[in-house]
Parts: sequence; C-alpha cells; structure tokens
Amino acid sequence: MKIREATENDLEVLLEFEQGIVESERLVDKTLKEGEIHYYDLSFLIRSEDALLVVVEKGNEIVASEYALIKEYQKDYTNFKKYAYLGFMFVKPEHRGEGINQLIVERLIEWSKNKGMSEIRLDVYEQNEPAVRAYEKAGFEPLLLTMRLKT
Repeated sequence: MKIREATENDLEVLLEFEQGIVESERLVDKTLKEGEIHYYDLSFLIRSEDALLVVVEKGNEIVASEYALIKEYQKDYTNFKKYAYLGFMFVKPEHRGEGINQLIVERLIEWSKNKGMSEIRLDVYEQNEPAVRAYEKAGFEPLLLTMRLKT
C-alpha cells in the first residue's frame, strides 16, 4: 500500500468516491436530494497550500481517499483560531477492514501538527457506528450532537 498526494490525474476516481460517500450517507440522511451531489472542490483541495488530499494505492488501483484542510474557527471564545478539518473519507468496500483509514488518519494528523494545528475535527454520522469506532480508535472523541426536527 502506498499513501500519496492526490493529483489532477486522479479526479475521475475521486469523483466516483465522492458519489460513493453520497450514497452511503443517503442511508442515514433522508434529507439528501436525489441525483448527483458534489460536496467537495477537489481541484482546490489538490492545489491548496492549506490542504492535503491523499489517496491510497494498492497495486495500481486507488482504493481510498481523505483530506485535511486548515480552516479559520469562526467563534472567538476558544483557545484556538485555526484547526484542521478531516473530510472525504472513502475506502472502497472490498478494502474496508484492512486498516487503510487508520493509516490515512495518522498521515493527516501528522501533516496537521506540522502545520501548527492543535485542534483536528471531523464530522461523522452518529449512526455510522463502524466509522465512529474507527475515529475513536484514532483518538477522536464525540463533541457535539446535532439534532433535528422535521415538521
């Protein structure tokens, strides 16, 4: 397995991964509209100095992706002004359970620390128990639960 920075040449595969994320999230979030949805500006993430978008290659196949992005924190009452946000976590279904996401998270945490970040955050659906357990294993802890009421 090889973890490397994503390039523009990877966009076709990354766009497929994005739709894989959308489809898996539709199982727990009934508010997502039908059809193709794009969450990410992948070209920006590839080019930005404040982002690291990585892919994992196994053989000659890209099997996973994830990014870290430095963001400004909009609230002025915390002891940090910037933080690293992790997103675009996708591992092809046939490669899940192989520890790939753990390797990526470790790489992104290291990158974030090297950028001076003391706070790293991510969003995960509470119902996605395998993902929650994986992030807890990497040292993350729940912070805030968003609740909703559909009327």
